[in-house]
Amino acid sequence: MKIKLLGAHSGESKATRLTTLLIDDVLVVDAGGLTSSLSFPAQQKLKAILLTHQHYDHIRDVPTIVFNFANWPLEIDIYSTALVYETLATHLLNGKVYPQLLGWPPEKPRIRFTVIGPYEARQVAGYTVLAVPVKHSLGTVGYEITSPEGKVVFYTGDTGPGLDSCWQRVNPQLLITEVSAPDRLQEFYQGRGHLTPGLLKQELESFRRLKGYLPDVVIVHMTPELEAEIKAEVAGVARDLGHPIVVGDEGMEFHL
Repeated sequence: MKIKLLGAHSGESKATRLTTLLIDDVLVVDAGGLTSSLSFPAQQKLKAILLTHQHYDHIRDVPTIVFNFANWPLEIDIYSTALVYETLATHLLNGKVYPQLLGWPPEKPRIRFTVIGPYEARQVAGYTVLAVPVKHSLGTVGYEITSPEGKVVFYTGDTGPGLDSCWQRVNPQLLITEVSAPDRLQEFYQGRGHLTPGLLKQELESFRRLKGYLPDVVIVHMTPELEAEIKAEVAGVARDLGHPIVVGDEGMEFHL
């Protein structure tokens, strides 16, 4: 399994893109930096997209990838909770902001949308995908993705602390999670359902108590202007835990 970070940040600039994962060139998780990261031939290889929640930085490129596929003789599947589908259909792909192309053309849709429920496992593009609720906005899920060869990655998406019930459901070899800000801003970011390095440490300690191990860990969704502070504090967390933590960046690849 190859996982590439198309986007690893919560803010966009010439050097940073919104958080988006690409698995084996065919499966996308979140779509904040999707079409801006891939050529048309690379986009045409895609089979499915998983969306964690309805916030704009995670769904922004859904309209553009939908538009592209509507013009190609190809099909793509999009999976999310009901709330994400409602948000897209009502506010973005509503025929006013952008054309309503989900399920188009009716006789043989190229863009197929499927609602996935909490703790529901599905076969998606050859992978087993389990949606697991996390501590962010209403209806947010992370995804445990298992390859046909049995390789397992869990991406929390945006999340705050309190993930014990989540950890009980997953057994990843690679954990991709978020750290949005340094600890000096913990009160502000925790109140909005995000982690800081200190909160990440608590969650990883909880994981190790419950599971007896720690997976490889990659963090994403950093606020670009705060990244230097985040990196320094995450390095301290890694030393305290005696376990490496990789700070993600655009273009990084991980292999399981």
